[in-house]
Amino acid sequence: MRCVVCNQAKIIFATTSVLLERDELSLMFKNVPAQVCPNCGEAYADEQVTAILLRTAERLALAGTKKEEIEYAMTGT
Repeated sequence: MRCVVCNQAKIIFATTSVLLERDELSLMFKNVPAQVCPNCGEAYADEQVTAILLRTAERLALAGTKKEEIEYAMTGT
Protein backbone atom coordinates (compact mmCIF):
# COMPACT_ATOMS: atom_id res chain seq x y z
CA MET A 1 0.00 0.00 0.00
CA ARG A 2 1.26 3.46 -0.86
CA CYS A 3 1.13 6.30 1.63
CA VAL A 4 -2.09 8.27 1.19
CA VAL A 5 -0.42 11.48 2.43
CA CYS A 6 2.66 11.76 0.21
CA ASN A 7 1.95 8.98 -2.33
CA GLN A 8 5.73 8.57 -2.68
CA ALA A 9 6.52 5.32 -0.88
CA LYS A 10 5.13 1.99 0.20
CA ILE A 11 4.38 1.83 3.89
CA ILE A 12 6.39 -0.57 6.07
CA PHE A 13 5.79 -2.25 9.42
CA ALA A 14 7.50 -0.30 12.21
CA THR A 15 6.73 1.37 15.51
CA THR A 16 5.78 4.96 16.17
CA SER A 17 4.77 7.30 18.97
CA VAL A 18 1.17 8.43 19.37
CA LEU A 19 0.14 11.55 21.28
CA LEU A 20 -3.44 11.68 22.54
CA GLU A 21 -4.70 14.92 24.09
CA ARG A 22 -8.06 15.90 25.53
CA ASP A 23 -8.59 18.93 27.74
CA GLU A 24 -5.81 18.73 30.37
CA LEU A 25 -4.96 15.10 29.57
CA SER A 26 -1.80 14.42 27.55
CA LEU A 27 -0.71 10.83 26.87
CA MET A 28 2.32 9.81 24.83
CA PHE A 29 2.33 6.17 23.78
CA LYS A 30 5.77 4.89 22.69
CA ASN A 31 6.63 1.91 20.47
CA VAL A 32 3.14 1.57 19.00
CA PRO A 33 3.05 -1.00 16.16
CA ALA A 34 1.92 0.59 12.92
CA GLN A 35 2.42 0.81 9.19
CA VAL A 36 4.72 3.80 8.63
CA CYS A 37 5.71 5.70 5.49
CA PRO A 38 9.50 5.83 5.25
CA ASN A 39 9.24 9.01 3.15
CA CYS A 40 7.00 11.33 5.20
CA GLY A 41 6.62 9.44 8.48
CA GLU A 42 2.82 9.16 8.37
CA ALA A 43 1.73 6.25 10.58
CA TYR A 44 -1.31 4.01 10.25
CA ALA A 45 -2.33 2.01 13.33
CA ASP A 46 -4.77 -0.82 12.77
CA GLU A 47 -8.21 -0.99 14.37
CA GLN A 48 -7.17 -3.28 17.24
CA VAL A 49 -4.19 -1.12 18.21
CA THR A 50 -6.32 2.04 18.02
CA ALA A 51 -8.97 0.46 20.25
CA ILE A 52 -6.32 -0.46 22.85
CA LEU A 53 -4.93 3.08 22.84
CA LEU A 54 -8.37 4.64 23.26
CA ARG A 55 -9.42 2.23 26.04
CA THR A 56 -6.17 2.89 27.89
CA ALA A 57 -6.57 6.65 27.48
CA GLU A 58 -10.14 6.52 28.78
CA ARG A 59 -9.10 4.45 31.81
CA LEU A 60 -6.28 6.87 32.63
CA ALA A 61 -8.54 9.90 32.17
CA LEU A 62 -11.10 8.43 34.58
CA ALA A 63 -8.28 7.79 37.08
CA GLY A 64 -7.38 11.50 36.98
CA THR A 65 -4.14 11.21 35.04
CA LYS A 66 -3.01 14.52 33.54
CA LYS A 67 0.25 13.69 31.76
CA GLU A 68 1.82 10.32 31.15
CA GLU A 69 4.34 8.58 28.89
CA ILE A 70 3.45 4.93 28.31
CA GLU A 71 5.18 2.02 26.57
CA TYR A 72 2.63 0.36 24.29
CA ALA A 73 3.62 -3.08 25.64
CA MET A 74 2.50 -1.90 29.09
CA THR A 75 -1.10 -1.25 27.95
CA GLY A 76 -2.12 -4.85 28.55
CA THR A 77 -1.61 -6.26 25.07
